[in-house]
Amino acid sequence: MDDISGIAGGRVRSFIERVEQLEREIQELNEGKKEVFAEAKGEGFDVKILKEIIRLRKQDQEERDEHETLLDLYLRAIENSESQPVAAAA
Repeated sequence: MDDISGIAGGRVRSFIERVEQLEREIQELNEGKKEVFAEAKGEGFDVKILKEIIRLRKQDQEERDEHETLLDLYLRAIENSESQPVAAAA
């Protein structure tokens, strides 16, 4: 009997096997991604920059603009704080 305590074992197995197959495919894709980055690095490209470009391309223009604005704001705040003496801790 396939049905124990109201659970269809064959159906559970089907879900698990499908997820396991997807995990194998994801692993293969990740290996392929590593190979592409290794190839780019071998040709002298900066992999960190390539990953940054990929991350930015996933964002829409509004998100990118907001990110750049905040980054600029924070960097200016740091620069301004470095030119001012830090108050001694109480």
